[in-house]
Amino acid sequence: MDVERAGVCGTDMEFFSGAMSYLHTGQAKYPMRIGHEWSGTVSAVGPGVAETWLGRRVTGDTMLGCGRCARCRSGRQHVCADRYEIGVRNGWPGALAEQVPVPVKALQVLPEQVDAALGALVEPGGNALRAVRGAALPPGGRLLILGPGAIGLLTAQIALAQGADVHLLGRSAESLAFAASVGFPQGWTTATLPDLTWDAVIDASNGPELPALAVELVEPGRRVVYVGLAAEPSLIDSRTLALKDVTAVGVLSASGGFAGTVELFASGEVDPRPLVAATVGLDDVAAVLAGERRPGWGAGPKIHVDPRTRS
Repeated sequence: MDVERAGVCGTDMEFFSGAMSYLHTGQAKYPMRIGHEWSGTVSAVGPGVAETWLGRRVTGDTMLGCGRCARCRSGRQHVCADRYEIGVRNGWPGALAEQVPVPVKALQVLPEQVDAALGALVEPGGNALRAVRGAALPPGGRLLILGPGAIGLLTAQIALAQGADVHLLGRSAESLAFAASVGFPQGWTTATLPDLTWDAVIDASNGPELPALAVELVEPGRRVVYVGLAAEPSLIDSRTLALKDVTAVGVLSASGGFAGTVELFASGEVDPRPLVAATVGLDDVAAVLAGERRPGWGAGPKIHVDPRTRS
């Protein structure tokens, strides 16, 4: 696959810093090539793969199950114990490069309405779509999203497109101001959060204290969804969960959300391109992974890489 665009996400930055948990559990090790949000064009095919794939614009699932176990056979390849994760787990090379190998079964074809930037946002968008589905909001329900980062804002865009009343909880005035600039003026901090009924709460943050807050805030009998991951354990009082009759939903990966996300992007119902602050070349990747933000870049939470260019 010739990579046309790759996104840098928090997981990549954790690998760069050494904080990512897979490095400590043995599920990943250096050296490794990271990058799991991407779009590109099929430039070569392996044995048994139809040559009609050549030239197709695609993105693809990160999670590559063994295909033999009970989980894979029941459509849960994303939690296969022996899975590879592109650019993340068990040594499968990632997309922060000029080319990336991807099994044909993991590919998602992109229509012409979905450009390279949108294509590289399908994977995080799939996570967001699954989070919205997991929230099971009633029609016109009020949703609180914890964390106005890339996944949080993608979740907000998808929920808004489906008719939800969307609110965001953030920490900094800058992140909430950016959220407002892309259509989400109902942004709060813990100090200003209004006392409202939250029909669902989605934690898209990396704050270890926020999973418990989600359970405290959600309306009894409703759902909390966890799509963000903290660098340290997050504690939830199961008594609160049980006494409020709350359903907790975990989301790992975009698996099952690719086709729906492509449809939303292609239709124009959701356009996450304003979330991309800048597109850089491979020479700039180390600086991006180290958290550098350069003058002239936008305020969005996502940085893209075009490996065909040089800085």
